[in-house]
Amino acid sequence: MVPHPREELFSVLVVDDHPLLREAIAARLAQMGAGTVHEAATVAEARARATATGPCDLAILDLGLPDGSGIELVTELRNHGWPRIVVLASSDDPYAVRSAFQAGAQAYLLKSASPMVVTDGVRRVLEGGVYADPSVAPVLATGTRVPGTDNTPRELSAREVEVLQLVADGQSNKEIGEELSLSALTVKSHLSRIGRKLGTGDRAQMVALAMRAGVIR
Repeated sequence: MVPHPREELFSVLVVDDHPLLREAIAARLAQMGAGTVHEAATVAEARARATATGPCDLAILDLGLPDGSGIELVTELRNHGWPRIVVLASSDDPYAVRSAFQAGAQAYLLKSASPMVVTDGVRRVLEGGVYADPSVAPVLATGTRVPGTDNTPRELSAREVEVLQLVADGQSNKEIGEELSLSALTVKSHLSRIGRKLGTGDRAQMVALAMRAGVIR
């Protein structure tokens, strides 16, 4: 059974390094029917809490944590059986939004959002749905389309986006292959396909086009 915020108690882990914000979120969740709210201020604390409690019904976490990546924490929690994750972030950066959903989050909310939007987003996730803050929804609507050199949008696969991000990070084909468990030849094939889609074989230009579209950082 999926817990309903007004009918059944549910457990939550809130991860944010700002005590006042955590307190406000916890109070809002209690109003919605949270029975137990665990808190953590860092990635390390979140890992310890997650290990101690096991999967809660819901996790709400910031991406800008002081000791590590919030995106990686989303992936870890999902891999350990956490069923519902809401990202509450200060950034509406397109790369962060896409990365959060690709990592397994069911909602992306902005800290600047009204309490009503936050409540709606959490309720939607508890009911088994997904939710994006209205101001970031257009980012998701564009998917992973990148305008090529002729300005025609081309759809890149998730793997192609991964490869391009590692190119942007300065990695060679061999290093990218090791990172993604692919052969250097397969990486080269991905880059050739990306080049055909975007109309350029130049690595720097491919990266620039993808960055401009907000697909990679």
